[in-house]
Formats: sequence, structure tokens, C-alpha cells
Amino acid sequence: MINVNDLKSGTTFQLEGNIYVVLEAQHSKQGRGQANVKVKVKDLRTGSTTIKSFTGGEKVEKAMIDKVNMDYLYNAGEVVILMDQETFEQIEIPVENLKWELNFLKEGQKVLVRKFEQEVLDIELPVNVNLLVTESPDAVKGNTAQAAQKKVTVETGYIVETPLFIKEGEVISISTETGKYVGRA
Repeated sequence: MINVNDLKSGTTFQLEGNIYVVLEAQHSKQGRGQANVKVKVKDLRTGSTTIKSFTGGEKVEKAMIDKVNMDYLYNAGEVVILMDQETFEQIEIPVENLKWELNFLKEGQKVLVRKFEQEVLDIELPVNVNLLVTESPDAVKGNTAQAAQKKVTVETGYIVETPLFIKEGEVISISTETGKYVGRA
């Protein structure tokens, strides 16, 4: 069991049959009352994020999550095929569970797969990924009142706003958490 006061970013726990990972934790204490703990969590089965509130001193059950290194092979339409790097065993994850992650996955990329017991929950991407720009419209002269942006398409089909100087064929770095342009790779 984990005391809710010890919850911090990255901690995984079970509550009411669901498995959560903590994204943000905030502790507040007012006057003589008990401390309150608010945590922003992601449900590892559904991918939804919510905010949970606890009274200081409550306990939640720790979820033992295994992380397995795998290679992303391909998208087969309804499922995504991944291969274990050690046993060469292939697993399938429904595309529904990976809608956001597919924006940043390219064939052959290495990812961490989170498993609870034998159930595959989701994949963990690196904080930033480098992707090739496949479509980049020309900058329009005069569109530079302040930090001008344009929409470019990367090799996965994801559309991201970048500065005007990014051209087709360049490799850019994109945050997998926010989906925003970080810089040139």
C-alpha cells in the first residue's frame, strides 16, 4: 500500500479496479485540518485523464507495472503489431488504445510497453521524437506580425505548427506529451 502523501509523478496505483499513473501531484494543507492531495492521473486501460482527490493519510494499492522493450512493426488497421526485442514474440494492441501515440510512431521505432500481470496496457514513448517533415507550405510574405507559425505534416501524417523557416525534408523534434514543435533535430 502507498500513502497518498507519497504519490508523485510516474507512480502507478490501483483504485476501484482501475490502474492509474500519476501525471501531477499537488499537496495542500489548510489550518488545523488534514492535508488534501489532488492528483492528475491517467487511466492506463482507457487512456483518459482525470483528477482524483484524497484526504491525507489515505492509502492506495501499488500497481506493479512491468516495462518491456519492444519494436513497433506496423499498423494492421484494427491492431498495432509490436515485437519483443528479446523473445521475438509479437503482440497486438488495439488501435483504439493508441490513438495519440500513433501520431509519433514510425516503423522500427523502439518503445516501452507497460504490462500489468499479463495484460498489455499501453506504450510509453520518449519525451520527444524526431520526425521527417513531408509537407511544408511556403511561408507567405507579410504574415509576420509576431512569432509566425505554419502547419507542416510529418512522416506519420501528424500535423504540427512550426516556425516559418521549417522546410520539407528537415527532421524536427516534437513533444509526445503536448504534440508541439520543440526544435530541429
